[in-house]
Amino acid sequence: MKVNTYLNFPGTCAEALDFYAKHLGAKTLVKGTFGEMAGPGGPQNLPPGLKPQHIIHARFELGDTIVMASDGPPDRVQPMRSAYLTLSVDGNAEAERIYAALTEGGEVFMKMEETFFAHRFGQFRDKFGVNWMVIHEKPMPQRG
Repeated sequence: MKVNTYLNFPGTCAEALDFYAKHLGAKTLVKGTFGEMAGPGGPQNLPPGLKPQHIIHARFELGDTIVMASDGPPDRVQPMRSAYLTLSVDGNAEAERIYAALTEGGEVFMKMEETFFAHRFGQFRDKFGVNWMVIHEKPMPQRG
């Protein structure tokens, strides 16, 4: 069994994919629009608020993880609340770079700083409504 993350955006999926490619090195593997995938009746039967150019399904690689995404009706898509995508990085400079890029236009929950468990750690919601943690971990004693 595998668990994958599926992100829904309120009409900003294509913009988010480009943003994550630029700042995180994400690689889009599959991307289809509602217009391209329209079945009988064509794209005129889209949910309210969606257009043929909006993304019906995308799959992208982020590090060694596959993430899926699409656009949903803007009145039904909500920002993430209690789940976070966590980016573990190997250095403070990379943690700071990612934090600076992804917090622009977003909401910071915990500013980037040193903690007892990390050289650098921060929590935030990006401008697309996705919650993130960025961490450069400290070595911790093994238990058990």
